[in-house]
Amino acid sequence: NPPDKRSQAAAKVRGYDLSAQRAQQVSRADFASYDLILAMDNSNLRNLKALQPSTGKAELDLFLRRYAGLVDEVPDPYYDGDQGFEQVLDLIEAACDQLLIEVKGRL
Repeated sequence: NPPDKRSQAAAKVRGYDLSAQRAQQVSRADFASYDLILAMDNSNLRNLKALQPSTGKAELDLFLRRYAGLVDEVPDPYYDGDQGFEQVLDLIEAACDQLLIEVKGRL
């Protein structure tokens, strides 16, 4: 399924095209393939921890807790109207700025 149309519209205003984006389930193999898997909320983090094999190398964390520090969870904007989608984009953009700083520091 594609992202919510309101999410796509809010992102488009900021120059992001989400039309080809699709969700994908995390698999047990992902824990061996990736160093870091980020969850958007505590419910997803709990599910990831339950799925994580003991031999997996991936570190698990909440995206905003790790990179934004203001709030732990990305709020679900589904019932909040257009402003909720703008708030989510604000949070994600701020966290992505910090993520990029970390990645650049490792290069």
